[in-house]
Amino acid sequence: MNKRVFVLLFCLFVVTIGFGVTLPVLPFYAKHLHATVGGSREAMAIHISLLTSIYALAQFVFAPFWGQYSDRVGRRPPILLGIAGAAIAQVLFGLASSLTMLYVIRAVGGFLSSATLPAATAYISDITPERDRSRHMAWLGTAVSLGVIAGPAFSGLTTREDFHLTWGFLDIKIENFAPPFFFSALLMVLTLPIAIRWLPESLPVRASSAARERFSLNWRNLKSTLLLLLGLTLAGQFGLAVFEGTFALYAQERFGYGPTETGMVFLVCGLVMAVFQAIAVGYLAGRMRTISQVAFGFGLMGTGIFLLPMATDLPFVLGVVSLLSIGMALIAPNLAALISQQGGQHQGVVLGLQTAANSLGQVGGPLLGGILFAWQNRLPYLFAGTFLAGIGVLIGLNKRRKQRSSN
Repeated sequence: MNKRVFVLLFCLFVVTIGFGVTLPVLPFYAKHLHATVGGSREAMAIHISLLTSIYALAQFVFAPFWGQYSDRVGRRPPILLGIAGAAIAQVLFGLASSLTMLYVIRAVGGFLSSATLPAATAYISDITPERDRSRHMAWLGTAVSLGVIAGPAFSGLTTREDFHLTWGFLDIKIENFAPPFFFSALLMVLTLPIAIRWLPESLPVRASSAARERFSLNWRNLKSTLLLLLGLTLAGQFGLAVFEGTFALYAQERFGYGPTETGMVFLVCGLVMAVFQAIAVGYLAGRMRTISQVAFGFGLMGTGIFLLPMATDLPFVLGVVSLLSIGMALIAPNLAALISQQGGQHQGVVLGLQTAANSLGQVGGPLLGGILFAWQNRLPYLFAGTFLAGIGVLIGLNKRRKQRSSN
């Protein structure tokens, strides 16, 4: 792995921490919600789902813009802007004192942080031969997964009802589970000069000039194959977001888990995803067709989520979460590699569309999951598990049909 790739993956890891810290903490950020909605079970479920979704909604709206922007001016500017913007959003989130502020800050954070992923994915595509692209996309996915690991774990370790620092005449008191957001912002601030110093531009000047002159974002430019891949991206992220958006509430209600236990589950989820992407996806490249890995991943992911309501203790929970994590580890990097092959000279645009598809899944997953959870706490997982496993079966049947027609 060369230095540019390492620095890029480290930047993605740090930015993803900012998303990860919210997963176990948000349901316990209750002082903001109690004053506004009274703290009822149904209202809490809906508002937490909306706070999760609005971040992804902003990413859905603006990721294609950032992807096209990276094709025009280069990958480096949106990556740096995304890191700085994510740091600002984390600080503001920690300082928020009302539900309205939380919604506004989450939207702003989604807008700014959405600059990073499509540009970073296009950066990898710029510097990677096509034969190695799945492996490098798996490394990128590993960096994101490690951020999802570190975020909840860091959040669980640093969460306090209040954080009181006295130093001489300085007396600082931070309340409402805010410390994880400030610490993650500090990491981003420290990462920014590293990226400025050691992350050069990857897009040739001629390529960016050609993109400015010859391409404008138009859905009619998209091929049916790309649309199908984007739909699969949306479906996979939707299933994962149902789990991420409701599990803290489910675990609190069903098992009495607090931020530490919930953070442990997300830790295992991210760790399994990271290890499997780093090792197994690279091993399977060339041994198993990419689309077959995607189909198998949907099947595993659906099975894991469907079994979650049947879990009765922590080892069982960790086992089914590991299963869904392996499934997502097979889906994400392989779809990214397939989508990048469709982009030609416009990697930023198509990968921005992939980020938008991911974000749309992150919008719909928590929203539908929150509604189903408010109705009955097991329904989100039974629905999502059946949906994802069904997609895996359909992909497999379609692949078999094409093989028979070609013989």
